[in-house]
Amino acid sequence: MGLIPSPAAQAAARANGPSLALPSRPSNGNSNGKQPVDVQSLLQRQAAARAAEEQPKFMSKRQREELAAREAAAAAALASQKEREAQVKHEQRLAAALAASQETSRQAAQERQQDSRRGKAGYRGRGRGAFAAQSSRETPNLPYDGPPATDGSTTKGDDSLPVVDKSLLATRYLGANVASARSGSNGSGAQQRKRLKGGQDKKFLFDWNGDDDTGANEYDPLYKQRIEGAIAAAAAAATVTRHGTRAIDQDDQPLAGPSIKKITEGKGIMDERHWSQKSLKEMRERDWRIFREDFSIASRGGHIPLPIRSWRESAIPEDILAIVDDMGYKDPSAIQRQAIPIGLQNRDLIGIAETGSGKTAAFVIPALAYIGRLPPITEQTAHLGPYALILAPTRELAQQIESEARRFTSKLGYKVVSIVGGRAVEEQAFNMKDGCEIVIATPGRLKDCIERHILVLSQCTYVVMDEADRMISLGFEDVLNFILDSLPVSNIKPDTEEAEEADAMLKRLNDTGSGMPQQLYRQTVMFSATMPPACERLARAYLRRPAIVTIGVAGQAVDTVEQRVEFIHGEEKKKHRLLELLNSGEFQPPVIVFVNQKKSADGLAKDINRGGWRATTLHSGKNQIQREEALASLRSGEMSVLVATDLAGRGIDVPDVSLVINFQMANNIESYVHRIGRTGRAGRTGVAVTFLTNDDDEVMYDLKQEISKSPISKVPPELARHEAAQTKGLNALDRSVEQTGEIRRRTNV
Repeated sequence: MGLIPSPAAQAAARANGPSLALPSRPSNGNSNGKQPVDVQSLLQRQAAARAAEEQPKFMSKRQREELAAREAAAAAALASQKEREAQVKHEQRLAAALAASQETSRQAAQERQQDSRRGKAGYRGRGRGAFAAQSSRETPNLPYDGPPATDGSTTKGDDSLPVVDKSLLATRYLGANVASARSGSNGSGAQQRKRLKGGQDKKFLFDWNGDDDTGANEYDPLYKQRIEGAIAAAAAAATVTRHGTRAIDQDDQPLAGPSIKKITEGKGIMDERHWSQKSLKEMRERDWRIFREDFSIASRGGHIPLPIRSWRESAIPEDILAIVDDMGYKDPSAIQRQAIPIGLQNRDLIGIAETGSGKTAAFVIPALAYIGRLPPITEQTAHLGPYALILAPTRELAQQIESEARRFTSKLGYKVVSIVGGRAVEEQAFNMKDGCEIVIATPGRLKDCIERHILVLSQCTYVVMDEADRMISLGFEDVLNFILDSLPVSNIKPDTEEAEEADAMLKRLNDTGSGMPQQLYRQTVMFSATMPPACERLARAYLRRPAIVTIGVAGQAVDTVEQRVEFIHGEEKKKHRLLELLNSGEFQPPVIVFVNQKKSADGLAKDINRGGWRATTLHSGKNQIQREEALASLRSGEMSVLVATDLAGRGIDVPDVSLVINFQMANNIESYVHRIGRTGRAGRTGVAVTFLTNDDDEVMYDLKQEISKSPISKVPPELARHEAAQTKGLNALDRSVEQTGEIRRRTNV
């Protein structure tokens, strides 16, 4: 560090010229001579350093190995340091815990010494702490009575207690095992009980037994006396037999009660027999549940009676049962098993069952039993109308029900009359002039007869609506409301829980004074394959607390029909395939072929006749007599093939139909289900073959879903892969609305 020249020397130097350079003083007063840092140069140096770092540097293999070795050594040193630190912390915690344990042991030893010193002073030794000091201050000095007695005698003071056996105290408060261990027993107890014999190592044993009861030597007489209950005494007196039941002495049976008697008789054991092997009295709730599952019976509504297993186990009158036997009905169908018991209790009923399930007998038999409880129709009451009314959507179905009902009524003396369109009204009025018990009618013709006063329903108290969804779809909802409103209202059931009780519904009503004995409540029954909203509205308006019975899945084809689908394009190819199926010999007549138009039916029937088969047609273009002749010829075997439209798709029962061919696919899946329901009826099996084209894309998705539900049918690959079968498309109504809107838009343009 140089010396700073004086002001005089500086002045002399300036006078001598610039050759002598003197160091200048920094302007900021810093005496070290450093210049301030230039920001620009600093940034440049930093940028140069970053650029140098970013440039790749070559490292030889040896340098890379040395660098990796240094990094590994550094990582190992760091891990070793962390391990040493953790070990030190662990040792510190152990030392702290050991010190705390020693301190606790020391305090416990001091407390034990203090307790022993207090024990020598007698049982009533003074307390600790402030209480001891307070006690010593309050207690006067007493004379010393000498050391305490050690031979079991009492001390001289009045505060002493009688000496109690120490072993009993230890047993009471420490348990028998601990007490025996402290007293030097030979190790008997829980330790020995845990040593199990060979073969019993998996047997669980508690750590106590009856000998460990701390209340065995009870001092309190209240707990010494034990009261044995009657049930416990009976159970203790019982012994186990080789059958697994308890045998009780004869003297103990009144004490045991009926439940133990039931066990001794063997009835308490689970009976694994099938319900078909049991009598009606042996049936339990589990058996009835299995029974309903076997027949796919689902019912809801209050007080549903048990289904019938056979005709003889039912409450059907004997005269009707005799007719059932004569007709050859072996076992009731699923809908008959549950619907008939409900109908016999005069309950309103909604039956939802698949097509071909025997619904006709399910409401005809209860109707006959209902009529049997009413007085016979005489000349004085014939003008009041029938007792029972059965409504059907089509003439063919009405006549079919009439034929089935007459098989019963012919032996019971009841009269059945059908009122359908296509026949003269005068003829039907003549048939009813002497009165009748049952009227079977279509809604349109029945309304016409009521309006023309040909028929009255003043004493009609049993109403059946068969195929109610079909009647609604045909536009008969308003007509049904008109007919049901024409019924008498004096015997309508109350809309209360009383309508669900059989005893209340079966009681006879008093005479209303109108000359007509109103003896029974009106019973309304509705049968349908599906339950659309319109049917629900009808049920809410006219049925009182109905029992709802569903067989299988509503709106689903029967499981006895094998559904096949074939993609065939062109009418000629369809006709050729149709004749191949008829000539294959796999199917026996009768056969039903469905088309969508009556013109197509007539043309196809001619082609079938030219192929060597006898075919007839059934469609709306024929009058009633021609329709009846067509069905009669098919049933009699005179004709082998029936070509029909959807007119025959609902309710027509032709026995032993082996094959149904949908020559043209139905417009909706509901019609398809009812078409194929013409085969596979009454427990028999059948086959339904459908010819599909690309024009049937509206129903392909529903058709695929319907076939997939059947356990005996398989969806063909072509249908499964078809684009229209992947998503649910528009139905015919939606498509017609779209087409109508498109036409209107074009017209406006």
